[in-house]
Amino acid sequence: MPSPADEIASLAASVSPTDAAPPSGAPPSRPTGYWDTTRSATYGFLAALPLFVLYEVGILLANTGPGEIRVGADVWLKSILASIGGMGWAALGAAVVLIGLGVWWYDRNRRPAIVPRYFVLLIAESLAYAIVLAILVGGVVGLLFGMWVVPDLVLAQLSELGLGLQLALSIGAGLYEELVFRVILVGGLFWGLKSLTGLEQNRAYLIAAVLGALVFSGVHHIGTFGDPFTLSVFTFRFLFGLALNAVFLLRGFALAAWTHALYDVLVVTGGL
Repeated sequence: MPSPADEIASLAASVSPTDAAPPSGAPPSRPTGYWDTTRSATYGFLAALPLFVLYEVGILLANTGPGEIRVGADVWLKSILASIGGMGWAALGAAVVLIGLGVWWYDRNRRPAIVPRYFVLLIAESLAYAIVLAILVGGVVGLLFGMWVVPDLVLAQLSELGLGLQLALSIGAGLYEELVFRVILVGGLFWGLKSLTGLEQNRAYLIAAVLGALVFSGVHHIGTFGDPFTLSVFTFRFLFGLALNAVFLLRGFALAAWTHALYDVLVVTGGL
């Protein structure tokens, strides 16, 4: 039975004909050009590393109160590490190294060349997506409910935190929530639906994307910093989750994570 990683990779590859499998016996082709290269696992890992560093350093510097505030998805993943005997920076560093080694092995036969300016373009592309998606989703919700909604990180509780901590949480949300909700949840649902029920690939991903977006929106109403439930805010996050699913599918994990992070940064700085 194909693994979840192989299933997600094949789904993403099927979107672009340039990523089609080579003829039998031919060596796998390496991605070339900005669009194909930045969809690779190698670029996804390398482009996500700055988000990881900025978040972890920002949390350490900005958490000046008696307790440490972190992104919920980050806490969930670290709790899993703790449950299997790994705790602290050593376990976290080991997890990052293992992911990097896994990416290196996965891309071993078609690893793209590292082009520094592609990372700059990737961030610029993500910023464009963050602005466009916020406007489009906000416009749809405005038509449905007669109000403009920008829900993330605008609660009174969060506004009382320092700007540095708000920025760190924004960056962490982009990284960890995309990892949890896009890669693990939607990817896992897709693999399960396709492998266990035999659903056609596109239908399996559509169902997984809708369910994943519902969960993504719902969890933002849970916990100390959760939003009070309103249908307009729930709908905004549901539609935004679907949009991020599309970014993840078409452009890869790094673009989805940076899009999410930059959107939240724009919100807390008043850019949206």
